[in-house]
Amino acid sequence: MNARNAVQLAWSVRLALRCSAFAERWFPDAYVFAALGVVLIAACAVGFGASPSETATRFGEGYWSLVPFTLQMIFVVVGGYVVATAPVVAHGIERLARVPRSGRGAVCFVALASMLSSLLSWGFSLVFAGLLVRALARRRELDMDYRAAGAAAYLGLGAVWAMGLSSSAAQLQANPASMPPGLLQVTGVLPFTQTIFLWQSIVLTAALIGVSLLVCWLTAPTGDAARRAYEFDASLAEAADAQAAVPAAAKRPGDWLEHSPLLVILLSLLGFGWLFLEFSAKPVVSAIANLNTYNFLFLSLGLLLHWRLRSFLDAVARAVPSTAGVLIQFPLYGGMALILTKAAGADGITLSHRLSQLFVQIASHDSFAVVMGVYSAVLGFFVPSGGGKWIIEAPYVMQAANELHFHLGWTVQVYNAAEALPNLINPFWMLPLLGILGLRARDLVGFTFVQLLVHVPLVLGLLWLLGETLAYLPPVMP
Repeated sequence: MNARNAVQLAWSVRLALRCSAFAERWFPDAYVFAALGVVLIAACAVGFGASPSETATRFGEGYWSLVPFTLQMIFVVVGGYVVATAPVVAHGIERLARVPRSGRGAVCFVALASMLSSLLSWGFSLVFAGLLVRALARRRELDMDYRAAGAAAYLGLGAVWAMGLSSSAAQLQANPASMPPGLLQVTGVLPFTQTIFLWQSIVLTAALIGVSLLVCWLTAPTGDAARRAYEFDASLAEAADAQAAVPAAAKRPGDWLEHSPLLVILLSLLGFGWLFLEFSAKPVVSAIANLNTYNFLFLSLGLLLHWRLRSFLDAVARAVPSTAGVLIQFPLYGGMALILTKAAGADGITLSHRLSQLFVQIASHDSFAVVMGVYSAVLGFFVPSGGGKWIIEAPYVMQAANELHFHLGWTVQVYNAAEALPNLINPFWMLPLLGILGLRARDLVGFTFVQLLVHVPLVLGLLWLLGETLAYLPPVMP
């Protein structure tokens, strides 16, 4: 039986590696998919009777409508990065790396650390888990497969990140000021208590973590089958090892303030003083649901942990390049969203309304979670952005949820859980982690593909089953 399972696993991994190689060879940059999405939606709007000038006007109006949300998403990445690369955190990672006692245990340990930290911040999770893998790789006695550990480090973003505090969809729905025009009227405001803090969401998250750990344990190669870190080109990861380095001491009088903790202390007094007042005046759930407060907390913590302005600024400079995709793609999503919701056809009906009617026709109240979950997962492979894709998808799926009297908060969670599935095999969000580890996407996808095979039926089944326990609540306006 064990030999048979090994053969099946090897076949699955070989298939995944072939799929990954195909994607790396033939799939263009994610921006191309976003641009194709704009063209397709604009063509559909014109095809249903909207004038070209109306369509172009809505695209132009929507293009800059997401500037606040785009900047907020960029700060999620930057805030998580500066915290993860602070010297004190680097020392903590070295201590954590002493815990596992076997290679297989180390892979599971990385997976658990990645998934739990992603519930706080997916940006932090990617960097933190990657640095933990490198620290573990230095322990030659562990006999740890470097590829399996790298795949485990990616599970935070590939499995549960959207069920946590940095969920783009949940954050957007809790912050009416960040929503694109038209969406607020459909959904109202959905606080975290109606999305990520539902007991159903907690059960789903716990199940995903438990099953992911089991798959990690069963698929981690050991003995001669394991490939160690030293078998890969170490020069590819030299920059990653330098990420947590302490900057050189000041050499000129003008450098003194950059290397002195004085300004850090003063700024931290102001920043944490405001945070104390904010969390004292509001329930914790309400305070942390404000995306500006969430980002402010991570940036303030990162500044304090780096202790020197120069160290903090160097970490920010290293984080910014990884935000390029968010910066350049989100305006296209804003343009798409306004075409969907505002460019009416000859009969006065928008594309958003047509799509919502399609969902109502092919799905019932009972099957809505599964139908929407499959749709969101497939679309997520072509639009690899949780927040950007929700802006496109939300107007019509939430309208369909209203018409089917399906719980709006759970609709957000259906999206969150299903949207993470394609991340397991889509290399777009792997890039920061791959840079740290010095690996290629094909080195990880063989293991994450096996996770995908297990996650798909688990997620869809639980989304349907847990959704049956929730009653519909009409939209609540601010």
